[in-house]
Amino acid sequence: MVVSEVERVLRRAGKGYVLGVTGDHLFHSWDKPQPVAGSALAIAEALQPSDWQRLSAGAGTKGPRLHDWAYLELADLEAEEFDAENPGVWTRGLLIRRHIANGDLAFFTLGVRPVRRSRRWCRSKAIAGAIEDSFETAKNELGLDHNESRSWHGWHRHVSLVMLAFAMMAAIRQRANATPPPKTKPSAAKPPRRP
Repeated sequence: MVVSEVERVLRRAGKGYVLGVTGDHLFHSWDKPQPVAGSALAIAEALQPSDWQRLSAGAGTKGPRLHDWAYLELADLEAEEFDAENPGVWTRGLLIRRHIANGDLAFFTLGVRPVRRSRRWCRSKAIAGAIEDSFETAKNELGLDHNESRSWHGWHRHVSLVMLAFAMMAAIRQRANATPPPKTKPSAAKPPRRP
């Protein structure tokens, strides 16, 4: 299913969405003061430094996960066109995330009620970022993508085993990184009991 079809289905259902798209996905704005048109990558390259906002994508193992974010509103859509039960205006937008260290870009199309702002969507993408990091860890450390299954059962067994190992690793890492309890002074030594 193409992204635009998924967007239509979600709008008809009255659901907000954030969907990842490629850099060559085309965007066009209408009824906005500053027109936007072209591929997501071309739009990102045309942004000014003042268009970017540095926000935390949540706490990571090495501190806050900071990224630069840009949000462009593309169109206001009347919900009545799709869903008579949920009237009101929805905003369609383009959200761009730029990695601070290497400048890698990620693009997202979104549909939201206008009262929500880009900061909330950046937070929701932070959760998605944590999930992406977890999959990357499962692939690199546990071989999630190292299977040549020819059947659903083989693939299912491999993925289930890797995810179980990942869950165990996460639990062990959580315990290992836990703050130790404060030290207490030893009480007076009691004499050993004799049998």
